[in-house]
Amino acid sequence: MPKNILGRAHSRNLTKQHKIAIAGVAALGAAAIAASAVPSNAGTVTTGAPATTAQVATGTALKNVHGTVTDQLATQTVKLDTFAAQKKAADAAVAKKAADAAAKKAAVQAAAKKAAQAHAVQAAASRSTQRVEIQPVAAKTYTNNLDGWIRQALDIMKTKGIPGSYHGLHKNIMRESSGNPMAINNWDINAINGIPSKGLLQVIPPTFNAYHVAGTSWNIYDPVANITAAANYAADKYGSIDNVNSAY
Repeated sequence: MPKNILGRAHSRNLTKQHKIAIAGVAALGAAAIAASAVPSNAGTVTTGAPATTAQVATGTALKNVHGTVTDQLATQTVKLDTFAAQKKAADAAVAKKAADAAAKKAAVQAAAKKAAQAHAVQAAASRSTQRVEIQPVAAKTYTNNLDGWIRQALDIMKTKGIPGSYHGLHKNIMRESSGNPMAINNWDINAINGIPSKGLLQVIPPTFNAYHVAGTSWNIYDPVANITAAANYAADKYGSIDNVNSAY
C-alpha cells in the first residue's frame, strides 16, 4: 500500500516537471519563431523591445524605397514631357522651314513667270518693230522707153547731187539723137578722130569714162548710163544740162 502511494506521488512529481519542461520548450519555440520573422541582417533578437525597433526600421526602409521609386517615376515623367515639348518644337521648326521654302519657291516661280511674260511681250514688240523696219520697200519701176529712162536718170542724179530737169534732158536728147539710144555720129570731127559720139546724148567714149556715174552701166549705149554721164559733164562745164541749148 505505501508502495503504491509513493508511486503515485512520484508520478505526480514527474508530471509537474514535465509540464515545466514543456512550457520551457514552448517558450523557446516562440522565441525562435519571433527571431526567424526578423530579416537576417537585422541582428539577433533577444528581447521583445529590440524586435519592435527592427519592425520600425523595416517600415522606414519600405517607405524610403517607395519614395525613391515615386521620385524616379516623376523624373521620368518630366523627361518625357521635356522630350515631347522638344519634339513638338522641332516638328514646328521643320514645318515652318518647309512652309518658308514653299513660299520662297512660289515667289521665285511667280517672278520667273512674270519675267517670262514681260520678255515675251518685249520680244513680240521687238518682232513687230523689226517687221516694220525691215519691211521691204517696193522697188520703183520705170518703163522701158524714153520717159522711163529720163525719170530713172533724174532719180539717180538727185542722189548724186547732179542738177538737171526732165525738160532740159528731154530737149537735148531729142536734138542729139531723136531718142534713139543706139545713135552714133560717124561724120563729125570726133568720128574723124576715131572717137564718134554715141547714145541718147551723143557722148564720146573719153567723156563717158571720165564722167561715168557710179551704180550705172559701163556700156555707153545704156540709156540711163549715157544720160547721167552727159548730165554730169554738162553740170561740170555749164552748170546744168538745162543750160545746154546746142552741141556741147
